[in-house]
Amino acid sequence: MTFKSRDLMRLGLTAALLSSTSLAACGGEAGQAEETTEAPAAAATPTAPASAAQAGEGAGYAGEGEGGEGMAHAPETLSIQNRLAFMRGHVEAGLALYRAGAPEQAGRHLLHPVSETHAAEREGLDDLGFDGPLFVEISEALDAGTESAAIEDKLVDAEANLEMLADKAGGSSKDILNFLLDTTLAEYRIGVVDGEIVNAGEFQDAYGFVTVAADYAGDLEGDAGDAVRTELEALKAMWDGAPLAESTPRPVDDIASQISRVQLELSAVR
Repeated sequence: MTFKSRDLMRLGLTAALLSSTSLAACGGEAGQAEETTEAPAAAATPTAPASAAQAGEGAGYAGEGEGGEGMAHAPETLSIQNRLAFMRGHVEAGLALYRAGAPEQAGRHLLHPVSETHAAEREGLDDLGFDGPLFVEISEALDAGTESAAIEDKLVDAEANLEMLADKAGGSSKDILNFLLDTTLAEYRIGVVDGEIVNAGEFQDAYGFVTVAADYAGDLEGDAGDAVRTELEALKAMWDGAPLAESTPRPVDDIASQISRVQLELSAVR
């Protein structure tokens, strides 16, 4: 199934590609280890200011520095469709935090499209219309303390560009949804332990993946598609608005149970 075309205001930023920390959480996901692509060459995307790159690195983000993240999954082991879905999840987490007035928490999530460290993650996206310069603009605005409302048009462009990339990348919405849901649970288990947020970055990433999953679910048809969307709405509601580091998280078992409900409905999609 291909994704439906969206009306784009213009090609805009596209976003934070899969965080290496998120990749670490993906180790052992069913069906993903065998995905391979050719080893990527260096990307030419502009780099963000150093201070923006460091945003959000502090208490609650242990192990999330640009160079120190473990990687059970190298980017080249993922299909371009799943790398793109990963990227979109990071961006949505970052945009939600930026719009919620927490730019210091948004920074790490909005870093990947302009970071040299994550250049391999962007392999092939320039050919689809990846707009790195717009993301640099957003990073610079965040770094300068610009309120999100002042650049809302750029944030909208960012999301539109991500949707356009997904449309061009194609792939099975059902398969991508299962990938995102498995990844959501893996990330949440790292982020929340014994009812406490121990890694805010992973807690936030999980929210971003659910947000993106809801968009992919828009392509599912019939009653089965409606059922998936209903259960996804219930899953997203388990975060109380934007995934701020100071949130009170739902228990891991609650998240796992709701993800199982989504995947049960998803299994009926043909």
